[in-house]
Amino acid sequence: MAALGGLGRALARAGPVVAEARRGVRALRRSPVRVLPPREERGAAAEERRSRPEPPPPAVERSAAGPGLWYEKAEPGDRRLGKVVTIAKSRKFRDHHGKVLLEGHRLIKDALEAGAVLQTLFFSTVGHLKELPQAELKRASLVKVKFEDIKSWSDLVTPQGLIGIFSKPDHAKMSYPAAQLTSSLPLLLICDNIRDPGNLGTILRSAAGAGCEKVLLTKGCVDPWEPKVLRAGMGAHFRLPIVANLEWESLPSNLPAGVQVCVADNEDPGAQAEAVSALRGAGRAGSAPSNLKAPVKPKPKAAPEYEDEEGVVDVCIPELAAQYYYESWTRTPVAVVIGGETHGLSPDALHLAASTGGKRLIIPVVPGVDSLNSAIAAAVVLFEGKRQFLQRHKQEDGRQMLPGAG
Repeated sequence: MAALGGLGRALARAGPVVAEARRGVRALRRSPVRVLPPREERGAAAEERRSRPEPPPPAVERSAAGPGLWYEKAEPGDRRLGKVVTIAKSRKFRDHHGKVLLEGHRLIKDALEAGAVLQTLFFSTVGHLKELPQAELKRASLVKVKFEDIKSWSDLVTPQGLIGIFSKPDHAKMSYPAAQLTSSLPLLLICDNIRDPGNLGTILRSAAGAGCEKVLLTKGCVDPWEPKVLRAGMGAHFRLPIVANLEWESLPSNLPAGVQVCVADNEDPGAQAEAVSALRGAGRAGSAPSNLKAPVKPKPKAAPEYEDEEGVVDVCIPELAAQYYYESWTRTPVAVVIGGETHGLSPDALHLAASTGGKRLIIPVVPGVDSLNSAIAAAVVLFEGKRQFLQRHKQEDGRQMLPGAG
């Protein structure tokens, strides 16, 4: 007990010293106070900083690839390629910023020759530049990157080492090949809700090969500038006008005067009529289901909508005269509608056809085969249309050559 009492008295005597030490520690922990100069001096210092010239950006090493053709070499860690490719593959970005991505020598060359504006070209070897139009390259930013970088961002199985970022082409400002223009026929194509990129690209390629005047894409179709569509199109985007994202109400203003709108179908004209409920868009691939008894006169006006017992809205589908696709249907300019594989032809397409006196063009298939792929159906009908137009022109030229003709 005596020892404990002595310890307590010792601590009591040391108390003031310990407290003073703690206050000193707290003082050291405080943040230093910033002393500001007077307001006038601060304003003068800020004005001096603003008046100083900005330091020049670091010099970019540039090399010559030919007379007046310069490019820069991407440094290690340069992420521009990956960033641009990632963003340009987004439809939202393409629509908002008006840029598209093209890959491969053939596609980039076709785009440049058609007048598309190149903004930036990433390439792996200087030899690639010599194969492209030089005048257009001089107006673009050229960046040399490693082939491994292009390969890591490429969608191709065997990348070619070329990726270009273009301003989104405007069909009204493009210069299409002269051979394409001279072979153009009064034949148009309307794509109705084509959502598969590969199918749309193949359809565009067939339209260019058949000599279509233009292609119209309604809302609901896949973006024609999506990379997979571009690959399947094989340059068709730069051979004929493609007008995308159209409302059905605006379609007539994009059609020539006197055009007849026909729809492609797989249903045989002798087949039994399907139920009305099946007419509400549950169509076949590349077409709409038919209610075909015998060829009838078109009825442009449809009956009003009504609801069945389950509350489902029924849309009255106008009846169209039907004929086989290989029978004559090219006496006037024609626009052919191809429907998507999931929903077939929309009621809007059938109403448009009825309003122009159009027909169903039947592609007969073997019983038991449900339907044709929409891209195949488009190729069958378009090339038959081309055959009929060329045959008619040949017959007219022959009559003009006969004595006394005209």
